[in-house]
Amino acid sequence: MALLLSNATFLTSAAEIHQLPSDIGREVAFAGRSNAGKSTAINCLTQHKQLARASKTPGRTQLINFFTLDETHRLVDLPGYGFAKVPKQIKERWQTTMTQYLESRQSLSGLVLLMDIRHPLKPEDMTLLNWAQSSHLNTLILLTKADKLSRNQQAQTVAAVKRDALSLHTTVMAFSATAGIGVIEAQKTILSFLETK
Repeated sequence: MALLLSNATFLTSAAEIHQLPSDIGREVAFAGRSNAGKSTAINCLTQHKQLARASKTPGRTQLINFFTLDETHRLVDLPGYGFAKVPKQIKERWQTTMTQYLESRQSLSGLVLLMDIRHPLKPEDMTLLNWAQSSHLNTLILLTKADKLSRNQQAQTVAAVKRDALSLHTTVMAFSATAGIGVIEAQKTILSFLETK
């Protein structure tokens, strides 16, 4: 399993729930606000520079993107929320498809929730986190862009988020793709989500 993440290759994109690949095996989904650095984190964790398309314009991920790791394991990149400058109708469609995916997907074994460490636990984050906790879904909160803060500030923010996101199923860590902060720990946690259901 150690090299599993680096095996990631693009599988398919889905705009509607009926376009999802077969609901078998196990998959870990990545979610977060449109400016949280989700694509950059996926690329860093899989050691692929352009697996997930990072953009200078937040909100470019408008589909549910699936990446296969092997025959029974996948990573899933969900559309970003909150910040994207897109028409309300499109946002509502994203929300509906995302909600259907999260509530119906049997192979979903873990959620990686990304938040800018300087602006954690926004209302949309809390909505998703509360749903994950009520569903007893293993959740990893990655506080991205940790290199923007001192180590002391990072530790304080991680402790505060742990307090507010109190759950047996939630792990919180500082993360920076640029500085390599928390990368190995995050990889290990994601692999553990893929191993257990």
